Amino acid sequence: MKKQSVPLAEAYRLLEPGPVLLLTTADPRGGRPNVMTLSWHMMMEFEPPLVGVLVSGRDDSFAWLEANGECVLNIPTADLAPQVVACGNSHGRRRDKFRLTGLTPSPASRVGAPLIDECYASLECVVHDRGWVARYNLFVLEVVAAWAAPRKRPRTLHHRGWGEFAVAGSVLRLPSAMK
Repeated sequence: MKKQSVPLAEAYRLLEPGPVLLLTTADPRGGRPNVMTLSWHMMMEFEPPLVGVLVSGRDDSFAWLEANGECVLNIPTADLAPQVVACGNSHGRRRDKFRLTGLTPSPASRVGAPLIDECYASLECVVHDRGWVARYNLFVLEVVAAWAAPRKRPRTLHHRGWGEFAVAGSVLRLPSAMK
């Protein structure tokens, strides 16, 4: 297969890590919660479940995650694409993104940040390791509670850069030694 050069600033588009998330945080001063679109994340361990998330230091969500040490990773489906894009294209300091998008926050069981009712699944998380935050803005989160709607194959969004998304669809099953 013949290949061509890719600009290094676009290399991330070749490594799309998984479904787009809506990360929710709570204002440490007791104000309204915030929601941001998050595409850069990775599973790091099975038990306890650890997830690495990269959050820009310019976002309110970064400051609130740093202050509170907790958040919720909400997993939207393709039908929420307009809300996902709206959250990603607006700043929580200037507007209430829940009101802007019509998304519904609801109380979590273990953390102060809200779940999003319309999302397929929600993972309540606490910061497990801050060792890479100062250098890379990378938080290692431990999932302390997980919730999911009873759907077998959700149509999740996968960010491919510059407003382009893939939607998870067909399933390919192959033999596996995983238990």
